[in-house]
Formats: sequence, C-alpha cells, structure tokens
Amino acid sequence: MRNDFCIFICSNGRAGSVTTIKALEGSGYTGDWYILCDDLDRQLDDYRREYGVDRVQVFDKKAMAAIIDTGTNDGDMRAIVYARNACFDVAKSLGYRYFMELDDDIKRFMYKKDKHDGRLRERLLPNLDAVIESMIGFMESTKTTTIAMAQGGDFIGGINGGFFKKGLARKAMNSFICDVERRFWFCGKQNEDVSTYVTLSNRGKLFFTFTKCGITPEPTQKLAGGMTEVYKESGGYTKPFSSVIFAPFAVKVRAMSSKHARIHHAVSWNNCAPCIINERWKKA
Repeated sequence: MRNDFCIFICSNGRAGSVTTIKALEGSGYTGDWYILCDDLDRQLDDYRREYGVDRVQVFDKKAMAAIIDTGTNDGDMRAIVYARNACFDVAKSLGYRYFMELDDDIKRFMYKKDKHDGRLRERLLPNLDAVIESMIGFMESTKTTTIAMAQGGDFIGGINGGFFKKGLARKAMNSFICDVERRFWFCGKQNEDVSTYVTLSNRGKLFFTFTKCGITPEPTQKLAGGMTEVYKESGGYTKPFSSVIFAPFAVKVRAMSSKHARIHHAVSWNNCAPCIINERWKKA
C-alpha cells in the first residue's frame, strides 16, 4: 500500500469491539491505520491498552465543535461529525496526503459481480489495497471531492435495482477517501454524510460512490456505544430531518420498510446537484 495513505477508524465508547480492524485484515489491507478518538471519550485509556498508544489518535472535540455547523444548539456532542472533520487535521499532522474514513462497526468489505443470470453475486473483497489505489487514482485524475464504497442497502432490487450498473453514483456515505489538499467540511450532528453531500453537491462539489465494491456494517442501532444511544433517544426522528434542515430544496423524509423499520431521507437529485454533461456536447 502506498505510504502517503492511511485509514482512520472513527470510534467512541467501543474499545475492544472495533470490528472494522478484522474486516480490514480479512480483505488483505496492508497499509497504515489508526483509531481516531476524541479527548472526552471515557474509554480512551481502554483504547490505548487494547490497540496500542501509537494506533490511537486523539483530537480536541470542543475545539472542533466551535468551528463546525451541527445544525443544532443543544450542546450534545455525541456525534461522529467532529471526528470526520478532525481526520483532515490528523492526517496532515502525520504526513499523509490521502486517507479513508471508516466507521468502527464494519463486518466485511464486499465485491459485487453480475453473473449474467439476472442476479448479483457477492463475495469477500480479497484485494482492498488494489481497490483503494484505483480509487485514489481516480481522484488524482479528476476534480472529485471524495469517493466512497457502496453499502448493502444500495443493492436493494439486485441487478434490476439500477444502482450496480451506474458504476459511479452521486453520493458518499460511511466510507470516504479524502485528500488533505481538497478539504471539505462535514455538517450536521446526525446524518452528517447525507447533509454534507447534498449541501456541497449543490455547490458543484463532486461526491461519488463506486458501485462495484461495498461495506457491510452491523445493523443500525445494534451495537452499544457510537451513536446508538443518540439514535434511540430521538426515536430515529432527528437523523433524517437533519438533512432537511441543510437542504430543504432536495431532501424529504419518508418511511423505509426493512427489518429495522424507520423513517429515512429521500434525495431529489434533479434539485440537488448540477448535471454532468457528456463531453461530446462541448462546443468547439
């Protein structure tokens, strides 16, 4: 793996249960990785004992809270948005140009393939290094702000659902490959990934998801720690409505039926982002 890249696993209150580490090992990742914690985490010493002092990077949460827009004024800082923004500063201080942000509850990295029988096949991604190298190469040759891997829910409907065939989708959630020289700011205390990509896409920034590879996290609100308690306290209400606050022109809320039924955001892309027109229509 290239030496100007690292992975940050954003974690809080889950020392000893960061499943993402095993997922990285299972997909052959050989590069640098760190667990990013805030200085207010009560389990900070546990993280250091469990994973080693050199593996745990710490940021000043109150300082970060003072300079970002969470969309709330309740003073509750139980949110990942602070860590997401801090990754840029930590990466730069450690001498990295590129980095990937991951949640701490990933079970596996997957590869999707069309077997031409009307169904998608999924298998464990065996060469994460190569996939990351390719995604960084894509960023280097374009003006992409960030690129992410897909999530399991993106493939609802299978091969006929349309997502897989896109190759690139205009969004980015849960996993982000970033460039310290193309810094952007995550916004919103909850649903920060959606609020960020709809807000900045409207300003011409390019957010993409590579639709052939993805991550499989633990089910929402299953693991203790992280933001599980926050989501449960609000009954799942605050999370999707946060993005409506930041982008009322493009986001609405609707019911999503699944094993873990809840209300969910819905993005109108015609209202959200400028269209990308094929170069063949360029005037001489």
